[in-house]
Amino acid sequence: MREPAPGPSRSGSVILDLGPGVGALVLHAAPEMGGREIEVSPLGGGTPAHRTHSRVRPRKTGGETQYAAVYPQLVAGDYTIWEDDVTPAATVTIEGGQVTTTCWPGTAINHPPPSGGPLLAARTDSGCGGR
Repeated sequence: MREPAPGPSRSGSVILDLGPGVGALVLHAAPEMGGREIEVSPLGGGTPAHRTHSRVRPRKTGGETQYAAVYPQLVAGDYTIWEDDVTPAATVTIEGGQVTTTCWPGTAINHPPPSGGPLLAARTDSGCGGR
C-alpha cells in the first residue's frame, strides 16, 4: 500500500534538532521530483539497512514555493545521496550544529535560503547554481 503524499509544508512546520555532532540536510529538487523519496546513507554504508529517506515536498516560504527533501537529524559526517537502490547521485558533508543545503544534481535554485531561524547557519555544498 502506498502512503498518501502529504501536502505542502509551511514556514515553521519542520523542526530541526541541531547540536554537537548532529546536523540536518535540506536537499533542493526540481518541482517534477515532487513526491519522490530520496535516500541518504553514511558514506560507505550503502546497504538499505543504513539508509534514511525523505520525500521531496513543496515547501512554502514567503511568497514562493520550493521543492525539497529535509533530513532533520543526521550524525555529522559524509553522506551518499542515492539516485536509486544502487546508483549514488552525490555526496555531501554534514557538520554538527548546522543545516547543510545542496541541490539534486542538475537542479538550480534561483533564490537565497529563507532568512531567520537555523537556515542562517546553512551552507551550500554543491549543485545549487543560479544563486
